Amino acid sequence: MEDIFNSIRSEEVEKVKKNLNKNPLLVNKKDSRGSTPLLLASYYGLEEITKIILDYTPDIDAKDASGNTALMGVCFKGYYDIAKLLIENGADVNERNFNDATALIYAATFGQKEIIKLLVEKGADVLAKDNRGYTAEMHAKNQGLEISGLFKITQ
Repeated sequence: MEDIFNSIRSEEVEKVKKNLNKNPLLVNKKDSRGSTPLLLASYYGLEEITKIILDYTPDIDAKDASGNTALMGVCFKGYYDIAKLLIENGADVNERNFNDATALIYAATFGQKEIIKLLVEKGADVLAKDNRGYTAEMHAKNQGLEISGLFKITQ
C-alpha cells in the first residue's frame, strides 16, 4: 500500500497508474498521516497524477487527520487549476474541517484571490464562520488583502 504513496511523492506517474490498475481500492486508502492518494497528489500540486486518481472515482471529500479535504489543501497552497479540477469533479466547496474552516476561508487566509473568485462563483458560502467566528472576508482583511468585490455573490 505504501508503494502508491511513495510513487506519488516521487512523481512516478506510470507507477501510480500501475498501482491503481492492479488494485483500484487503493484510491481511498490512507497513509500514516491520514492522507488519501488524492489528498497527497493535490497537496503537492501534481496535476497529472491528480487527474489519474480522479479517473478512479475517489472519495473526493475524504479528510486527512486534521479534517482537511483535497480542495482545502489546494486552496491553502494556491493551486488554482487543481482547485478547479476538484470542483468540476464534485468537491464540496462548503465542506468544513475540524475547526469549521472551509476552502474559502483557507483561500482568503492565504491571499489566493483567483481561487476566492472561483469558489464564490461555484457557490461557496461567504458567510460561513470558522470556530473562532471569522468569515473568509474577515480573514482576508486580517491579512491585509485587497478584497473589494471578491466576496460579492454574482448571479
